[in-house]
Amino acid sequence: MSQSTPMITRDGRFAYEAAGDPGAIPLIFLHGIGGAARAWRNQLATFGTRFRAIAWDMPGYGGSAPLGSVSIAALADALQQFIEQLGVSRPILVGHSIGGMIVQKWLVQFPMRARAVVLAQTSPAFGKADGDWQRSFIAARLGPLDRGETMKSLAPSLVKELVGDDPDPKGMELARECMGSVPEASYRAMMLALIGFDQRSTLKDISVPTLLLSGSKDNNAPAPMMAKTATYIPSAEYVELAGVGHLANLERRDAFDEALGRFLNSVAIKT
Repeated sequence: MSQSTPMITRDGRFAYEAAGDPGAIPLIFLHGIGGAARAWRNQLATFGTRFRAIAWDMPGYGGSAPLGSVSIAALADALQQFIEQLGVSRPILVGHSIGGMIVQKWLVQFPMRARAVVLAQTSPAFGKADGDWQRSFIAARLGPLDRGETMKSLAPSLVKELVGDDPDPKGMELARECMGSVPEASYRAMMLALIGFDQRSTLKDISVPTLLLSGSKDNNAPAPMMAKTATYIPSAEYVELAGVGHLANLERRDAFDEALGRFLNSVAIKT
């Protein structure tokens, strides 16, 4: 089994883990707000046998330096800088949750740079910046921190809210560990970066093979919304995982890897 190795880019800005042949097709995993590069270790082991599988720590996470000002656009720029530091070309990008939002913004800025993309349990929009739902969502996530809770103390309840039916215990342990290790400042900045995000008008311009992967029990990125999103992307494929919540790769590793593997096989045949 290929083992992932913690690494840092030449410029010292980005930490990441990687597995597989450095000359193989690059497959880059982007985690969510409560995640980390190590949340993808099972996928690095699985797909590192065929690809150069890479998982980055977003700016402000793990060993990656924080951004001076956090926005989805700034994170997309950081992603491109990370790719350039790696020295790879035409990667396949797998973005989960906010990672999928970053991928969508990156595709607008660098439309022909990807071989294919996977938008996993994510959304093309966070609604209006002044919307009631958006304000209540942010308040629900940040309110406990305002009242003195810590990311470590909140991690068990936050993770429990995110998952679906019968999640894998080891995956949940890793999910809680990742969530509890997120710096509070980074968590707050990423939550606020969601406000006003809206790429719905650019979905029609996505010109690379695209898989939209949802969970039927995901309340953050509901499956019906993701299914509808897929209809706006040319040649998109949509897959829904039954009984799965928002943390598919940790809840049901085998189901997630099977769906991703099928898509990667179809992409490899075409490239």
